[in-house]
Amino acid sequence: MDQLIHAEAPSAHRSRCRSHIPSRVVYLMPGRLKHESHPSSFPMPPCYGGDRATGGHMGHLGHLKAEYRDLADRLNAGSVGFPEPESDASRHGWQEILEILYTPQEAALAARLPVLPSSLRAIATRIGLTEDELKPRLDRMADKGIVMDLVHPKTGKTKYFLSPPVVGFFEFSMMRAQDSIPKKRMAEALDAYTHGDPAFANEVFGGDTVIGKTMVHENALSDEDLPDVLDWERATSVIEEAQSFAVSYCYCRHKAEHLGKRCDAPMDVCLSVNAGAAFVVHREFGREIERSEAMDILIQSRESGLVQIADNVQQKPTYICNCCGCCCGQLQAINEFDLPAVNPSGFEATVNLDDCNGCSRCARACPVGAIEMRPAPVVGSRKNDLRASIDTDRCIGCGVCVQACGTRHAMTMERRPIQPTVPRTGMEKILRMSIERGKLPDLLFDQGAGRGSRFLNQALHGLTALGPIERAIASEQVKSRFVRFALRNVSDPTG
Repeated sequence: MDQLIHAEAPSAHRSRCRSHIPSRVVYLMPGRLKHESHPSSFPMPPCYGGDRATGGHMGHLGHLKAEYRDLADRLNAGSVGFPEPESDASRHGWQEILEILYTPQEAALAARLPVLPSSLRAIATRIGLTEDELKPRLDRMADKGIVMDLVHPKTGKTKYFLSPPVVGFFEFSMMRAQDSIPKKRMAEALDAYTHGDPAFANEVFGGDTVIGKTMVHENALSDEDLPDVLDWERATSVIEEAQSFAVSYCYCRHKAEHLGKRCDAPMDVCLSVNAGAAFVVHREFGREIERSEAMDILIQSRESGLVQIADNVQQKPTYICNCCGCCCGQLQAINEFDLPAVNPSGFEATVNLDDCNGCSRCARACPVGAIEMRPAPVVGSRKNDLRASIDTDRCIGCGVCVQACGTRHAMTMERRPIQPTVPRTGMEKILRMSIERGKLPDLLFDQGAGRGSRFLNQALHGLTALGPIERAIASEQVKSRFVRFALRNVSDPTG
């Protein structure tokens, strides 16, 4: 019998675009997990490709070419997901993405790759190939961005994993000006898939934990607020603390260019840092730059009125995007599907009505439509004078409106009364996303988790950052007595 677990509603800072979601979220967990038969040489995880909280089997897969079926299922089992859309046009784009990026042979191999970094030896053993046979195949796929290889900065050891859709092969497919990928066809496929149907947006952005977080423009803050801003809240601190840097084409604006929709915002502003920069440079998705140029790009992007969106983690972020509301996929998910696609910064915009002159520059500059011009009673003004009105639930706290303000002082940024939750590490982010989307079993068992597994130990350690409700949900998802025992014995960090 299926079991229901009730969780409290998201905190206020995540409710800005959730008018269509009930005040209490109900997580439906299957009462039992089962193994499905599969011709591969390694054991498949429970629930692999089966029914889960975010949906069941992809019903239309019979129309997809046989060699891509396992790959589509594999990608959809990840924490980000790659769901099949309902509409024919969007589904055509979904299928086109797979067939453009993967040869049939690559699709068959990709369907058996791990979703988290693993050694060449471990993958070769799992798949049943020699390391010499496997490595050139993985390298060719990494050159296309459909596999990622990360080199440990100290040991020099390389680990490989299947690239997710985002942040992953969507971006890599459009980061180069020229390569073997047909750019216009790819842009049309991506546009059809991500905008013609809400399936992908709901999967990626529908949970409390999302991929990116807003970095407030530091020049929009008052001198009194600046000393209290944490390092991980500052884009400049990310650059100051990083060890390597790269810049690439903005995936979103490059895609828009091939669709004839690009705005005039700068293109070469997509920043990768640390491990992200190492991969981007090694696989030639961007060029290596110095710290000073990375800082200049931040400043240029702020002056251009762009939103700075970074990896939604406190420690070791891998990228900073400089985004416009018209092209950026994350911001479009807010505007088009009314989803909380970006974790807001710890600040929100506020307006001094006495100083506002009604010029509406802030409303035009806001990338998510959080500012409207409304009649407001102001001493000495005419009855029909308009003043800025801010929807703080929708505001992502970017600070773009402060720079746009016609008076230069009517708009300010203030600390939110409820601060957003930002995962400490990439592992915690993946765990949170997997739990919220009902995919924790796929994550744990895909990595060969078992009693004494190093990965499982890391995962359970990451769960210490989660609250008791999330841990209860995780326990119900993973029908393993050992995992449930470990989860019950994870200490509550708030207690």
